[in-house]
Amino acid sequence: MTDGALRPLRADARRNREKILTTAVRVFAAEGLDAHLERIAKEAGVGSATLYRNFPTREALIEAVYRNEVAHLCDAAPVLLAQKSPEEALRAWTRLFLDYVTAKYGMIDALRAIAATGGDPYGRSREMIRAAITSLMDACVAAGVIRTDIRPTDIGAALEGIALTSAGAEHRRQAERLLDLTLDGLKIRS
Repeated sequence: MTDGALRPLRADARRNREKILTTAVRVFAAEGLDAHLERIAKEAGVGSATLYRNFPTREALIEAVYRNEVAHLCDAAPVLLAQKSPEEALRAWTRLFLDYVTAKYGMIDALRAIAATGGDPYGRSREMIRAAITSLMDACVAAGVIRTDIRPTDIGAALEGIALTSAGAEHRRQAERLLDLTLDGLKIRS
């Protein structure tokens, strides 16, 4: 459903909205948040009117992009658990978390500005991420591969710390090494 709307979007409208969001992530990452919205519309294969109908302001688009990235990140947890062992799923998800944080940091000033004007770009993102981490950790505990004395909030804090110090493409290798170190610390030692 659209924000504030009472009826679900038609299939073509949903596709257009998703194309806009996917394109906006790429264009904002490449050009920054001042990228022309008309360029986003053109690259998404929609008209400017379609973009503005879905996102009447730049801030609305940025907020929607952020929320969409959070949803994709959190939706990946059950998919990874269905496709991989719990330990491999947790490891893969932490890499997705780095991708998410890298995208978020490109938007951080705009998200803060939206929050300063009374908007709530973060919504339930923290709870959603914590739930994804919890599901991954619960599966790992059930499989007997990680310690039981570490809480999801601990892992969330560790991931945030790694992201704060190592986010960005130029630090990706370091971030992955730190993730490996953190995940290795979770393992049960025999």
